[in-house]
Amino acid sequence: MKSYITRTFLGTFLLLLSISLSAQNLTKHQFMVKGNCGMCKERIENTAKKAGAKSAVYSIDSQMLSLETKGNISADQILSKVAEAGHDNEKFKADDDVYKNLPACCHYERASQSSVSEMPHSDHKKSENEFFVKGNCGSCKARIEKAAQDAGADSAEWNAEKQSVTLHFDSSKTSADKILKKIAEVGHDNEMYKTTDEVYKKLPGCCLYDRDIAFGETNPKVHFEETANNGNHFNHNDSEDHTANSGKEKSIEQVNITGSKAATSINKKDAGLVFNIDKKELLKAACCNLSESFETNATVDVSFSNAVTGTKQLKMLGLDQKYTSLTKELLPEIRGLASAYGLNFIPGRWIESIQLTKGGSTVTNGYESITGQINTELIKHSEKSETSLNLFADFNGRAEANITHVEPINDHWTQTFLLHGNGTFGDTDMNNDSFLDRPKGTQLNTAYLLNFNDLERSGFGSHFGINFIKDERTAGQIGFDKKISQSQQNLYGVGIDISRFQVWNKTGYVFKGKPYQSLGWMNQYTYHQQDSFFGMRNYSGNQHTYYSNLIFESIIGNTNHKYKAGASFLYDGYDETYLTNRFKRTETVPGIFAEYTLTGLKYTLVAGARADFHNLAGTQFTPRLNFKYDLTSQTILRLSAGRGFRTANIFAENQQYFASNRNIQIAQNNGSIYGLKPEIAWNYGASLQQEFKVFGRKSTVVADFFRTDFQDQVVVDLDRSPQQLTFYNLDGKSFANSFQTQWDFTPLKNFEVRLAYKYYDVQADYMEGRRQVPFMAKHRGFVNLAYSTNKNAKEGFWSFDTTLNLVGKQRLPITSTNPAEFQIPAYSESYAVLNAQISRNFNKKIRAYLGGENLTSYSQKNAIVDFRNPFGNYFDGGMVYAPIMKANFYVGFDVTF
Repeated sequence: MKSYITRTFLGTFLLLLSISLSAQNLTKHQFMVKGNCGMCKERIENTAKKAGAKSAVYSIDSQMLSLETKGNISADQILSKVAEAGHDNEKFKADDDVYKNLPACCHYERASQSSVSEMPHSDHKKSENEFFVKGNCGSCKARIEKAAQDAGADSAEWNAEKQSVTLHFDSSKTSADKILKKIAEVGHDNEMYKTTDEVYKKLPGCCLYDRDIAFGETNPKVHFEETANNGNHFNHNDSEDHTANSGKEKSIEQVNITGSKAATSINKKDAGLVFNIDKKELLKAACCNLSESFETNATVDVSFSNAVTGTKQLKMLGLDQKYTSLTKELLPEIRGLASAYGLNFIPGRWIESIQLTKGGSTVTNGYESITGQINTELIKHSEKSETSLNLFADFNGRAEANITHVEPINDHWTQTFLLHGNGTFGDTDMNNDSFLDRPKGTQLNTAYLLNFNDLERSGFGSHFGINFIKDERTAGQIGFDKKISQSQQNLYGVGIDISRFQVWNKTGYVFKGKPYQSLGWMNQYTYHQQDSFFGMRNYSGNQHTYYSNLIFESIIGNTNHKYKAGASFLYDGYDETYLTNRFKRTETVPGIFAEYTLTGLKYTLVAGARADFHNLAGTQFTPRLNFKYDLTSQTILRLSAGRGFRTANIFAENQQYFASNRNIQIAQNNGSIYGLKPEIAWNYGASLQQEFKVFGRKSTVVADFFRTDFQDQVVVDLDRSPQQLTFYNLDGKSFANSFQTQWDFTPLKNFEVRLAYKYYDVQADYMEGRRQVPFMAKHRGFVNLAYSTNKNAKEGFWSFDTTLNLVGKQRLPITSTNPAEFQIPAYSESYAVLNAQISRNFNKKIRAYLGGENLTSYSQKNAIVDFRNPFGNYFDGGMVYAPIMKANFYVGFDVTF
């Protein structure tokens, strides 16, 4: 027995010794290798193992290959084979023909230099103890070397020219990983770790190196987020220029590493013309709600507040807001009864980002988009618990407060609390017509969001939200008392009370081992109630909406061929009362859709179609096509075409005309919605995006042309009589031509310029003949200037923003049959509106700002027709084409805890 135990002990000891010696013979390496997607990852790892590596793990995020080798197998042999397979690395460059023969999804961005030794990250790496570390000066050198020694290095020498540090250390006491982590903690990005923005900003000015967001970031910040052009899928996204499809991260479309980017940008990879608007853009103006979020954006036109109701509307491609799909979290948002006031229900401080698509959008998001889509994402991402407070007030009695709180519960759960309240208390009448220039009232708006993200382990992600709004406003003549019935007082009044409730959920699953395949399901219920009166006229309505959308996404063969397929269901229950007439209807719309994406070396084609089975409008077929071709790496051509249809909510969408004494007439045409047929239109577009350098800095010009042709349209006719508002179906043609050219450039450091010119030709066949659509200027100009002092200064920085809108003359509704004193001109004047804002960031936590709107103080004369006799035949508060209020100033304060 003793002999047996001895032999067993000896055998075990020899086995452990063998394993120990074998492990000691393993050598670890880490090298930069270029790749782009899950197929790249698999190819690189398999090639390395076949070349003799004991293990090989490739990270697409950091572009780093981690190897373990043994014996005579050298890292150079392995990297040579990896290059032969088509992947540039820090030692060898792939043959051009081999690279070109890779699948299109594998075509990573190649270094422009002719030799690999000049590629980023490679800079003549001479030993396994040399690592790439960012720095800028002698102070950086001292800081880097001290941090390395504090982490256990025997010696460290940083080379500014090569941007690398050579380390000597005892591996039994410390490791390169530990040393580089310490170097990042003191403010220097390196090939394994990226310093935090807060630490970087605290470095002395001479040490602020040029940060490269693709530089060796092994643990990039990623977001679980849905974007407008990715359906309901769960993607890590943010930046346009450094993107990689990662099997490891289980992303369907893209993994974008967060870094410094423009406040508004166009993703060069999107087939459609999509503007990504960051919350930094929203801080350039007051941005109290969504209607004010586009003041510094040239694509969207914002109409001026109605003289009585105070509403604003968006216009895109020369057409009213109702033809643009307005979504929140990719779910239907501002539509139906919310059309008139819905823009006020999304506070600006709640917005994390906006995706604005011009022209045809994806069929996965529904059939109602005709001129484009505007999707709003709410704040829901934070690496640490963060509470923000915003206070705002203007000099004419408006005040608001916003509180947002984002809190990571654990590694997978995050919750967001959003609270908004506003009130307008002052009697503002700048034109002395006895009518309030904007309504008084209050709004309470609160939301709760809960996010679950476990894509890495289980493949599941989910987003839940709930929102409640109570909005009350009073308008009309100064002194009107809303508590007293209109029939018991002589003053003209308007009262609008709105209650709104929403609850939604989006859940996605990414199939294990198949990062290109996912299933997403979104559901939302909305209840909207409005009770209102306009003088002696009453309008009330409620709407129940349920929306569901199921999307499956996968590939055909490889990721060059992607497809989405799914089914949707929409239920709308409307119950409206205008005067004594009740309009009640139910719309149910089951639908199916499919979309195919073909990706080539220089082109992307997205073709989709959907069929919707509307219980009132019949079966509707909606095809859409987007095509992008890269003429060069800096020149992009995009083409689009598509069809859309919608049912018109004629009362809710035209409430700005209720504050008048126009009689409403509906010329019924055997339709099922108010006796009218649905609206159907085709949209076609082309755009050219060109990038070039001005003063050595990036500059972008985008020119686009879109045409919308209506097959059917509900015409809103204000011309037949000044005392009449008529709705009828189009008999003839109705079209909108839109041309825009925009130039963004940076002539000086921290000085951004945006110039744009827009031309619109919008005409329709009315009963009396073809005319220009009213309230649409043919010519518009736009200038936005933004300048900031040194944003990295410890003592904070200043920002200066100004926007000039030039608006050409507009055709106005015909009033020639009115008495001369109550007639308005056939065309408006041209005018200019100047807004400006100065803000002071004291540090990352505190910001104060002061701004002015309509600093030119241009205001429309006689905005209300016959304002002295609001109950007479000629009273009309809907003829607004320009600002009503003169210059208005505001102040605000932001603090983050």
